[in-house]
Amino acid sequence: MAAERRVVTVGGKGYSLTSSSVFEVANGLARFDIESSALSRISSSSNSKSATTTKFALSIPNYLSPEEARASVLLLLNKLLLSLSPAAFQLQDILKETSLSPDYTIDNVPNDDMVLLDFPMAAIDGISAILDHRSSALSAVADAVAALSCECLRADASCFNLIDSGDGSSAKDDVAVASDLKVFLNGSKLVNSSKNPVNPAVAKISSAHGSFRESLRWLHSRSRVQLNSSSRACPSGTADAMSPVLLSLAGALWNLGDLSFQRAKLVGSSTSHGDLSSFMMEMLDAKCPRIDSLEKLYMSAQAALSKKDYILFLHEIYGLSDLVRKIVSWEATTAFIFLEGSDLVEKSQVNNGSERAPSSENNAKTDKKGERKKKVILGKGTTALMQFVKNRFLSGASELDLVNTSMVLETCSQNFLLLLDPRDLGFDSLLKKVKEIVESNESRRLPKLPKGTRDFAKEQMAIREKAFSIIVDVFKRHGARALDTPAFELRETLMGKYGEDSKLIYDLADQGGELCSLRYDLTVPFARYVAMNGLTSFKRYQIAKVYRRDNPSKGRYREFYQCDFDIAGHFEKMGPDFEVIKILTELLNELDIGDYEVKLNHRKLLDGMLALCGVPQEKFRTICSSIDKLDKQTFEQIKQEMVEEKGLTEEIADKIGTFVRERGAPVELLSKLKQEGSKFLENSESELALNELEILFKSLEKSKCIDKVVFDLSLARGLDYYTGVIFEAVFKGAAQVGSIAAGGRYDNLIGMFGTKQVPAVGISLGIERVFAIMEQLQRDKDQDIRAAETEVLVCILGDDLSLAAELVTELWDAKMKAEFNVHKRVMKHIDRARESRIPWMVIIGDRELNEGVVKLKDVAASKEYEVPRSRLVEELQGRLNTFPL
Repeated sequence: MAAERRVVTVGGKGYSLTSSSVFEVANGLARFDIESSALSRISSSSNSKSATTTKFALSIPNYLSPEEARASVLLLLNKLLLSLSPAAFQLQDILKETSLSPDYTIDNVPNDDMVLLDFPMAAIDGISAILDHRSSALSAVADAVAALSCECLRADASCFNLIDSGDGSSAKDDVAVASDLKVFLNGSKLVNSSKNPVNPAVAKISSAHGSFRESLRWLHSRSRVQLNSSSRACPSGTADAMSPVLLSLAGALWNLGDLSFQRAKLVGSSTSHGDLSSFMMEMLDAKCPRIDSLEKLYMSAQAALSKKDYILFLHEIYGLSDLVRKIVSWEATTAFIFLEGSDLVEKSQVNNGSERAPSSENNAKTDKKGERKKKVILGKGTTALMQFVKNRFLSGASELDLVNTSMVLETCSQNFLLLLDPRDLGFDSLLKKVKEIVESNESRRLPKLPKGTRDFAKEQMAIREKAFSIIVDVFKRHGARALDTPAFELRETLMGKYGEDSKLIYDLADQGGELCSLRYDLTVPFARYVAMNGLTSFKRYQIAKVYRRDNPSKGRYREFYQCDFDIAGHFEKMGPDFEVIKILTELLNELDIGDYEVKLNHRKLLDGMLALCGVPQEKFRTICSSIDKLDKQTFEQIKQEMVEEKGLTEEIADKIGTFVRERGAPVELLSKLKQEGSKFLENSESELALNELEILFKSLEKSKCIDKVVFDLSLARGLDYYTGVIFEAVFKGAAQVGSIAAGGRYDNLIGMFGTKQVPAVGISLGIERVFAIMEQLQRDKDQDIRAAETEVLVCILGDDLSLAAELVTELWDAKMKAEFNVHKRVMKHIDRARESRIPWMVIIGDRELNEGVVKLKDVAASKEYEVPRSRLVEELQGRLNTFPL
């Protein structure tokens, strides 16, 4: 008894078409039904339409397949229903026909509805939906078949060791494909067993299949929008929107088919089973679509697009997808025959009488050979896939009804063509099996980092700990006290403090009735803390992670550390400003990262400059945000943004350009800006800023760090809360990391959280970028990083753990950094010490134990010293003090 077909409802506002439902109706796998209320709405709305009607000739190109034609008519029907056109009734009758004719006449169409009967527009959407469904199905299957080919070719699977760096510099889809392939091949004894170099047809699987996935995602998002839209003012908008998407898909399909064909040929020619290889190659040459056919269809699609023949354009891509499916089916056939088909071939040869039945002696040899053969272990995923295929092909029979080797190949190819056809009832089972393997295999939990985050290995942590130690020492030297605040704040605490960067705040789901967000920096939480606790003076430091909902690129992260130093309270004019800049130079000098400069400006000077140029005050902050990009973009680009997006005149933008180009040594440039007749002296805000900078520069001169400071009028610092001095440290070495520290004065921020205005100034060190520089310097010096500080390795030659515990505890009690190792072979201990770069070894075996001595070994010098057991701690302390690490 046939299963009841699914019903796809069209025309209702509560119902939406999907690529899958269009595919099912187009292929008779589901029947369509018009939503009942749509019919009544059409009847009532027809009274308001034009009384004048006309006939419409509906022409369906005869080169379209029945699937394409029915999908196109279905989309046209849906659009007529959504637009409440009575013409939908006749179209409904047409779609119910078993086979469609190329020409139809639709009678009594209201003139108002003629614009809706746009078959090309419906065809574009309908065929796009078919391509979306078919290609999505092909993607998962092609990955699985490629895994089978990798087994056959004993491929080097190291090309699938791709890692998502999390910073946007790796192709996400390529990494996902590689991860899926590793799931299929996990546990295989075939892959990585050949010494042959990686074949390009294997090496390119991740990139080719990844590009295919990327194109599919683009197509799917576009198709979903197009499927349920009603009439449009500009029907050509469909073609304009879909053409680049579909052209990308065509290129990805061509690449996918090309590589699949190459792998099929490689597998077909690699088998050593008698004449099987020649049979396989003959069948491939005779039956498998050729690469020139792919190229011909791809070029034909491009030609149709250039002529704006959009229906033909889609039809050629449809044909291309079908050819690729057939090629993948042949790749599956050759892989299946290679891995399992030899037995079938042998059986067919016996059945055909081409070989005599083996003698009992030969039979025993065959059995042993078969046993050895069965020891070949496939990956867990490919094993499950092969078992599914065999069950599918052999269901209801003990073996395939085969006569000869040619029949084996012919039958397998036909079976795979059917199995890989989305219209076949078994295809859903195959797709389900593939997804089950990919999603449930335990090796899948090859965990993946979220974008914009990173792990730190032991060597990197050694650098970080060293850097944190230096930073904390500098902060404490200046009398700062440590503070810690929650990783998230109330959303209202953070909003309105960061200008245009507020869009980068990470919001959290509502839990317990409070709207919270991850902290964007450490300054606003510090201001909230000072205000909440009624403090009027506080010098603090904090090292903690902050979060930005940024689009990560190379060197940029969504989670990273900041190291902050802030001084809040009323002090002598420019005193705190001087100290934080001095601290910044101390930090960068002691971290020893190389050459840098501290760009410095004053927010009031910047505001005065904008006022002098004629910028309206309400636009000060947004224009500052544009100026702040001058370190990454040219002034012409910034000017275009200020004029076209932010509404300044070109004259005002040009005036800003003359000022922001001013840059130089602090004292000299300040003298120039303060000379008689300077426009800056005409503005009270900028005059105040110049006087404050004069005090600051004199103090920096006396503290011998002004040589690191550059007075730069283009520095804007887009954050809203800055009110005075602003500064930014930039690394000048080879590593392109941008700003490594920044800060400034913010006199009004604390007052936003309480009744008291407590002025403050602070600095934030972008430690992640500093780490990147330090790691690069370490690599350039070709120095190994010692991850652990272990001084002594206690080595027990034997298996006496209690002796190790006794000795190492004595060292720990003496505050030495020690580890222990228990093993019978002395070289295992020496290797451990060298690998971990541990300078001293304490070696004790049966002889040393009986004589009451221990052996000390200087690992680097390869010298040994025998000392009394009772003097072990004393001897080690003396040697470690004499030769400290």
